[in-house]
Amino acid sequence: MELGRISAIFRYPVKSMAGESLDVAKLGWHGIEGDRRLAFRRLNDKSGFPWLSASQLPQLLLYKPVRRDSNANSKNGDPLPTHVRTLDGKEYELGSDELREEISSRFGNDVELMNLKHGIFDESPISVISLGTVHSVARESGRGVDLCDQRRFRANVVLETNGAEPFAEDKWVGRELMFGDGNSGAAIRVTMRDERCVMVNLDPDTAERDSEVMKTVVRLNQNYAGVYGTVVRVGELRVGQVVNLGG
Repeated sequence: MELGRISAIFRYPVKSMAGESLDVAKLGWHGIEGDRRLAFRRLNDKSGFPWLSASQLPQLLLYKPVRRDSNANSKNGDPLPTHVRTLDGKEYELGSDELREEISSRFGNDVELMNLKHGIFDESPISVISLGTVHSVARESGRGVDLCDQRRFRANVVLETNGAEPFAEDKWVGRELMFGDGNSGAAIRVTMRDERCVMVNLDPDTAERDSEVMKTVVRLNQNYAGVYGTVVRVGELRVGQVVNLGG
């Protein structure tokens, strides 16, 4: 069954930092290549999930990873940034002491950069949300699409579904999303709904908080918006690509 088309693709090279919009992306076994392969670890945190996120340091969203060397790759071939642009417009090399010290100072505790070849994900290596869901939250929160844009949800793939039904993603759990014509393109199995955290309250351009966004997701759909999935077939994703829903 044809579900709709890909409206946008996002990659987030460094966990909780600004993402990049892509026209084309390679979907590998561990998600979109280069997505969330890097994160800053809180040295004083001994838990099983010590990664620094925008929920602890909202300004992290405003750091922008950039790639100054098109040949720069990690050991496993992921396209990774070479530099990071800070809030005041300075650029530091990704692995530099200057960048680490800058973030440690803003956070108030020491951090170090980590590179995990299989990615650093909250639940699963790929996340999807529909424009119907994004627009419903924007409308019902009274914030409008301009103030509640799709980047708040930090999904990898944004779909424009044919019916534009909000929270239609809930019905996809246990089924497959197949990208492109035929049965040979990339595909993911939807494994669970995406339970939201306070990050949806943060404006991606200013890091300002607006608690009404998460309150609206809670009110409309028990705090779920979008879905997670696992990759069952690798391939290419493209903006405008047809998406089919399988069994």
